[in-house]
Amino acid sequence: MRHLKAGRRLSRTTEHRLAMMRNLVTSLLEHERVETTRAKAKEVRQWAEQIITLAKRGDLHARRQSLALVRSKKVVAKLFGELRERYLERPGGYTRIIPLGLRLGDGAPLSIIEMVGRPEKLPKSQKKKAASS
Repeated sequence: MRHLKAGRRLSRTTEHRLAMMRNLVTSLLEHERVETTRAKAKEVRQWAEQIITLAKRGDLHARRQSLALVRSKKVVAKLFGELRERYLERPGGYTRIIPLGLRLGDGAPLSIIEMVGRPEKLPKSQKKKAASS
């Protein structure tokens, strides 16, 4: 029986799974958009929502708890600065999962997980066109 066994195992050992989730959360907070499999996206969404809720508290203990999970001090600074201000009034739902289709190699369902309300960044070629207009 799987009583009190929340979360997906993702066919990995505990150490590998925790390291992978920490890396995915760090990448998601840094780049605000990550392409991964649907199961990993659903799992990393829970971790990211908890970390952003910690950042909304904004105290020293919350910052240290975030540093225990997130792998980069630069990302934690962004989390407690820019992202905290962006989501301070929002009661939850900081990420969205967009299905992409199936991966060619093994047929795994792919998805994009991204931060809600992130500023759209134009590619360099479009920036030049927008500036010249």
